[in-house]
Amino acid sequence: MLTAMLAAFAGGIILNLMPCVFPIISLKALGLLRHTQNPAQVRKEGIGFLLGSVVTMMILAGILLALRAGGTAVGWGFQLQSPLVIAFLALVILGAALNLLGVFEVGLSLQRAGEIPLERGAFLRAALTGALSIIVATPCAAPFMAGAIGYALVQPPAVALAVFFALALGFAAPFSLISLFPALGKWLPRPGAWMATLKRGLAFPMFGAFGWLVWVLAQQAGTTALAAILAAAVVTSFAAWLYGMAQQRRFAGRGYKVLFAITAALLLAAIVPLPSVVNTRAPLAAAQTAQHVDEVKWSPQTVAENRGHGKAIFVNFTASWCITCQVNERTSLSTQTVKDALAQTGALYMVADSTKFNADIDDALNDLGQGSLPLYVVYPADGSAPKILPQVLTPTIVVNALTEASGKKS
Repeated sequence: MLTAMLAAFAGGIILNLMPCVFPIISLKALGLLRHTQNPAQVRKEGIGFLLGSVVTMMILAGILLALRAGGTAVGWGFQLQSPLVIAFLALVILGAALNLLGVFEVGLSLQRAGEIPLERGAFLRAALTGALSIIVATPCAAPFMAGAIGYALVQPPAVALAVFFALALGFAAPFSLISLFPALGKWLPRPGAWMATLKRGLAFPMFGAFGWLVWVLAQQAGTTALAAILAAAVVTSFAAWLYGMAQQRRFAGRGYKVLFAITAALLLAAIVPLPSVVNTRAPLAAAQTAQHVDEVKWSPQTVAENRGHGKAIFVNFTASWCITCQVNERTSLSTQTVKDALAQTGALYMVADSTKFNADIDDALNDLGQGSLPLYVVYPADGSAPKILPQVLTPTIVVNALTEASGKKS
């Protein structure tokens, strides 16, 4: 248990460096830089981010364990298998990007109405940033995480929650340590007018995250859902613009209150239809992985039928929402070097796509002692024990594994 907690803690720290978390790091960085001359405010934001991260992780872990206890075979990142969750998360990310661009300000109208100092809302904003960070981080799996999560999912609830708690602490540690120990902040640049430019520039990674989520939704639910989320994005953006104008009281009298009402109506019009549209699940398109490589459709039965019959088997457990999976696909699995190795060794290439929920895939992850994607498994040609490859691949790693599993010399 201690080993799993340490691995989860280390994985949480490394998770900050993964590409899926980068857009949210911009929000954390801005929070730190804004208050570097106010240690008390920095501490408040650090505690808020820590609590937001830990509480959200515990809620996700609790739901995950409850579903598994009820007989549903789900794993890490399970919420991203729901097109509805993807759609709402995309709109939240879009809103965050528009906020960074200055289209509207969070809480500005409330601040004016009640004469609440801006700093009073910093704790809540930091907590919400921590919560959003955890939700967005689930598509990525850092080194050390897979084994720790796989261990947690086969343990009693108390042990599993302890491992997930360690993961959340590791994830929040870099930001929280700098916040709680202001002396570390001397390495940060001083606040200045440049921050306004940086704030707007950091909106574009958020737009990138929005685009990625829209692409994932299209993979999950087809073109109808794609049209729905794009329409909802346009309406949401227009509502945000109106909300920004209402905040600035650009209209005489009480016209700004009418704008607030219109904004609320537009948001409802954008969001209410989404559940009925995006949950219409279209068949998955042809697998996006291993382009131009002959592949065998994965199933437990197919693996059992082909295992130990003179051919190595390479299984790619992947999903459209798994960013690490997509990076490995581009940098390793789709390279000519790996394609040549598959052809020369005669290995069977199988893709287990978990973009949508698949109980067989989640059962296979559990059987292999892994709790998250990506997962790459090589079954030797002689039927001996399978080998699990690292979550971050290189062509050399794959080629060497195929060569060894096939029993052929490189």
